[in-house]
This record gives sequence, structure tokens and C-alpha cells, in this order.
Amino acid sequence: MDTTPLFTNDTIVFGLLMLSLGFVFFTESIKTGFWSKFYKIVPGLFMAYMVPAILTTVGLISPEWTSVSEAGIETEGRSSLYYVASRYLLPAALVLMTLSIDLRAVFNLGWKALVMFFTGTIGIVIGGPIAILIIAYFSPSTVGGIGPDAVWRGLSTLAGSWIGGGANQTAMLEIYEYNQAKYGAMVFVDIVVANIWMAIILIGIGKRDRINRWLKADTSSIEELKEKVSTFSEKVKRNPSLTDIMIIGAIAFGAVGTAHLCAGYLAPFFDKLVAGIESPTTRNIFTFLGSSFFWMISISTLIAIVLSFTKAKNYEGAGASKFGSVFIYILVASIGMKMDLTLIFDNMGLIAIGVIWMTIHALMLIGVAKLIKAPYFFLAVGSQANVGGAASAPIVASAFHPSLATVGVLLAVFGYAIGTIAAIGCTILMELAAVS
Repeated sequence: MDTTPLFTNDTIVFGLLMLSLGFVFFTESIKTGFWSKFYKIVPGLFMAYMVPAILTTVGLISPEWTSVSEAGIETEGRSSLYYVASRYLLPAALVLMTLSIDLRAVFNLGWKALVMFFTGTIGIVIGGPIAILIIAYFSPSTVGGIGPDAVWRGLSTLAGSWIGGGANQTAMLEIYEYNQAKYGAMVFVDIVVANIWMAIILIGIGKRDRINRWLKADTSSIEELKEKVSTFSEKVKRNPSLTDIMIIGAIAFGAVGTAHLCAGYLAPFFDKLVAGIESPTTRNIFTFLGSSFFWMISISTLIAIVLSFTKAKNYEGAGASKFGSVFIYILVASIGMKMDLTLIFDNMGLIAIGVIWMTIHALMLIGVAKLIKAPYFFLAVGSQANVGGAASAPIVASAFHPSLATVGVLLAVFGYAIGTIAAIGCTILMELAAVS
């Protein structure tokens, strides 16, 4: 089947994404009439995510496609925009947003951030088997299969992705040897359900004050961190010169280049080291260490934290975090581009499992947040550090304030570390549920 979109040239597609972002920011700046009322309900960040999704849904653009020639030969096509945004612009944004961070104030956010992160992890671990039990009651064939075709084996890859990230997902595919011919359906569920949940979280950000009042949350530590950064930013604020802008670019992409250089050595080194571990289970637990993306994000953040103790942090006054925010919004648009809204209605059985699974994750987060009076920020970032990983946790965190992006990264990196072992625990429970 030919699924070629109208525009396949990345230059044109990037132009459309930038026009989409320009449209969102322009309409959000209108303080009267329809748009003023609209953005009181729907956050601008959500629209930056949803407009590219609509462009994909109507067939103007696509993250990947299949072209069929007149001779019937199929060729695969793929846009490189998400790769560029996540590998180049994301680490640059993290550097620029972290320059002015007060690390002590980040640690002063306290134990609630970790509690919400682990609550999100536990929600994924128990959500999978519960979802299987519920769907099996109505449609046993949906959760059936034997050997490599067993659905619980495929769902193990979702557990790896939703607790850690892509490296953990791949590890689970290798551990449980799911039929790779059917693996695409699991990737599809991952994209659809995780993107729907991210959209809900983005909508919640626009209503965070009301949510925090309902949770009776103490947001003083978050406000204190934001106040410290804002005060420092005002103190060093200046009209940026061309030299300032060029140095900001040098800091951002110099750090990105260094991170890629180090990752190019560290990822193969650890990949070889991990491959030498005799125990297959232990070997797969540490698979994430062979991921160049893991090292790139970690090193970029580490460089930024080191720079925050130097005079480089004064470039916040020249708008460093604003440039970082531009990069983040481009990443948001490229993520939104991956979402075809019509696919929600395909393979409804597996989608239902994913939706129930994510609902359990969400309900646990809401329940614990209410119990310990945790701010919505901890709920949103704790969830995305699990489900979205290092690509989307900083997006959600920075939506509250650019200085908070580091919190999302630190929790997401932690998710990489525990992702595979937690996913194995989840898969054991899913196998028991499927068998029962």
C-alpha cells in the first residue's frame, strides 16, 4: 500500500512545522476575541504538538512512508527531522536551559519528585498484567498466542519503552524473542498511547494551578527555584549583541559536539563490555549503557551543570534559555509529526490494552500525588521520565519553567538505569496473567 505523503522533502516539511509553530505563537499572542478564549482552555504547547499531528493525519507530511512504483516495487521513506531535533537540538536546549540552574535548589525539591517517579514505574509494572486480565475477559484472542507469537512477549517491549527508553525496549525484544514480524504492531501501540497520554499531560499543564489546588500541593520549592532563576536572569539581563548570540551558539553546539564525540567512544566500549557478560539476563539489564543517545543526553547535561558554576551562566541574561526553548518547540513539533490520529482506530484490541495500561499508570500517579500533596509538576515529569524518556521529559518540565528541564533529564536518565529490570518484573506478571 502506497502511503507517500504530499510532501517528502525535509526542507519543505521543516518549513511547514515552523509555520505551524509561528501560527501557534501568533494566535496565542492575541489577547482578545476567539483566540484569547481558546488558549485559556488549550495550552500553546499542546497546539504546537497537535497541529503537526493534524498535518500528518491529512497526509501532507509523514515521519515514514512506503512508496510503490509502477512496477509494483516498494521502497521505504523516512523523514530525518525527528532524528535531527532529538540528537542535535534537544541536547543543545538542555545545555542552554541548564546554564543558569541552581543545582542545590534542584535537590531541595525534595523526596516527592522521586516518589512520583517510582509511582509511575510501579504503575507501568502492575498496569500491564491488569490490562491483560481485563481484556482477556472480553477478548481472549487479543492476549493469546504461543511461543514467539505470544502477545505478552510483545507487550514486554512496551514495558521496556515506558519505563526506560528505546535501548530498554530493544533489550526486551531480545530477552523474550518476540516475533519481529509482529513487532511493528507493538511499536504502533507505543506511539499512539504514549502520544495520547503526553497530549493529556500538556493540557493539564495549562490547568496546573487548579490541579494543584485540588491536590492541596505545596509548590513552594518549585516556586523558589523558579524565583531564583528569574531573579538571576533579571540581574544579568542585557540586549544581546551578535557576539553574545554567537557565543551562546558556540556553548550549545560545542557541548553537543563534545557529547557526540564522547558518546561515540563510550557507547561502543560499554556495548562490548556488556556483550562480554556471561549471564543473558544481567547482560540485557545493562544494554542501555551501549546506547549512544543515553550517553549523549547524560554528557550534555553534565557539561551544562559544570558550566552553571562558571561565568558562562551569565549568558542567561542574553537569552540563552529562550534559544533553548526554540529548540524544544521544534522538537515538540517533530514529535507531533509522528502522530497519525486515524491510527487510533487500527488494531483496537492492542490499543485497548495500552489505554487501560496507561490509565492504571495515571490513576496511581493521581492517587499518590493526592496522598502526599505532590505538585502537578512532579506528577507530569515523573510520568514522562518513565513513558517518554529523555526526549519528552525535558519538554514537559520546561513547560513549567525552562530552568526545570534538568529535573526531567535527571529522572529520565534514572529511568534508563532501572528500565530493563523493572520491565522484566512486569513481563513476568504479564506472562502469569496471560496464562491464567
